[in-house]
Amino acid sequence: MLKQKINKLLIGTNNKGKLREIKNLLPKNIKIHSTSEFNLKSPIENGKTFKENSLIKSKYFSKKTGLICLADDSGLEIDLLDKNPGIYSARWGGKHGDFNKAIKKVYRELDKKDKNWKLKIIRATFICALSISYLDNKVACVQGKIEGYISKEPKGKNGFGYDPIFVPKGKKKTFGEIKPERKYKLDHRYFAFKKLRKFL
Repeated sequence: MLKQKINKLLIGTNNKGKLREIKNLLPKNIKIHSTSEFNLKSPIENGKTFKENSLIKSKYFSKKTGLICLADDSGLEIDLLDKNPGIYSARWGGKHGDFNKAIKKVYRELDKKDKNWKLKIIRATFICALSISYLDNKVACVQGKIEGYISKEPKGKNGFGYDPIFVPKGKKKTFGEIKPERKYKLDHRYFAFKKLRKFL
C-alpha cells in the first residue's frame, strides 16, 4: 500500500482510445506518462480473468519504468456467445487488434448461433478491470461493468473497440454514437474508476 497520494502515473496501455479515456478520468494534478514514451510493447496476457490480465500489465510496465502504473483490461461478454469474446476481446481483432475485423467476427458468430438473432435482444456486458502496481506490488485492483445489448449493425464513429455495437441499458444509442464526454461518465471504465478514487 502506498503511503501518500499518487502524483505521477504511467498509464499501461498502447491503445490510444483507452489512454485518452483514462486521462480524462484522472485528477488533473497527476502527471501522466504513457508507454509510448518508453517505447514499451505490451506483455503476454495469459491470465484467466480481466483482473489477472490487468495486474500482469501494471506490474510489467511498472518494473520496466520504475513508475507507479495504472493498467486496464477490458472486454465485451455476449450472453449468446457463452460470454465470448470476454478476455479475448482485443485478440478477436487479429494480430493488429483491428476492431472492424473483431466486430465482423461478433456478427459472424451470432449468425452461427442463431440466424434470427437480429429479431431478439442480445444481452452483453462491458467489463473493465483496473489495477495499480508499484514494481511487483499490487496497490489496488478493481472491476466495473455496464450491461446493455448488441446493436443490429455498427453505429457511430466515437469511442473505440466494440463501442459502435454496444448499446448501454436504458439508452437508444451505441457508445459509438454517444459523445465521449458523456460516455466517460457512464461506461464500465468510469464505474471501475469510482472504486479507485481513494488511491488518487
